[in-house]
Amino acid sequence: MAGHSHWANIQNKKGAADKKRGKLFGKLARLIIVAARRGGGDPAANLALRYAIDRARKSSMPNDTIDRAVKKGTGALDTEQYDEVLYEGYGAGGVAVLCEILTENRNRTAGEIRKIFEVNGGNLGSTGCVAWMFERKGLFLVPVSAVSEERLFEIALEAGASDVAVAGEFFEVTCTPDVFQQVLAALEAEKIPLESAEVTRIAANKVEVEDLETARSVLKLLELLDDNDDVQSVMANFNIADSLAAQLAAE
Repeated sequence: MAGHSHWANIQNKKGAADKKRGKLFGKLARLIIVAARRGGGDPAANLALRYAIDRARKSSMPNDTIDRAVKKGTGALDTEQYDEVLYEGYGAGGVAVLCEILTENRNRTAGEIRKIFEVNGGNLGSTGCVAWMFERKGLFLVPVSAVSEERLFEIALEAGASDVAVAGEFFEVTCTPDVFQQVLAALEAEKIPLESAEVTRIAANKVEVEDLETARSVLKLLELLDDNDDVQSVMANFNIADSLAAQLAAE
């Protein structure tokens, strides 16, 4: 099973708890604020803002909360100044890990992220140590039970997607970021259910995780990083052996 597919399952399972704690809405609001600050408050003319608002709406964020975040980004309302930071490091088994951060306090966040790496069998690396392994792409996870591979391939590629591949219980549809919205629109128009849809970073080469303890350690590291308020997204370059994926799913 591809690592990001298994990681998507964990993120979705903890999504409801995140909403109760307000973490998810807080992260999405930061994403909207930064997108509006950089490209203006009109989602029709600001692709990053449109993507951020779409994510917020799919997560059931109230419209007034979205509007307030846009106004903060455009300067109509006061807000904190967030810095965009990319933290890079390694987890157990030599798995490369990349974290996209939005923070108003770099020193505090750096200390928190370093500690999470260290107590989970990893280490925070220097700038550029793993980012070169990842390419920015649109990624859609579609349950294999929802549509035939042939039909999905036809719809996705006609809309501009680059590839459709099977990864365990999901089809992975990938595309370049500039066609993300049109691929998303095509899939939604055909009423194809999506487990997740995001612009993320995908590693060209993967580390095979073949023992249970390493798999647990890597997944725990990613879960704790994702749980940090300042972390917007977490990417890693691993595949979990099918036999381990079955054991982890049963836990």
